[in-house]
Amino acid sequence: MTEEPETVPSDPEAVRTGVSGVDEVIVAVEELEERPIEEHVGVFETAHEQLRRALDATDDTGDHPA
Repeated sequence: MTEEPETVPSDPEAVRTGVSGVDEVIVAVEELEERPIEEHVGVFETAHEQLRRALDATDDTGDHPA
């Protein structure tokens, strides 16, 4: 029996967290297809930095996402 390859929906539903800073990062990564490949590394580095700050802020306040 052969395994069927997993398919990706052509129009996946957008993922949003409700945390504006995190959602902005998600949008930036989603828009990578529209940007030149040379810009991808910079977008990922910025995304990592922004997500790290968001996590650090969560740790500082004691609030943890559900």
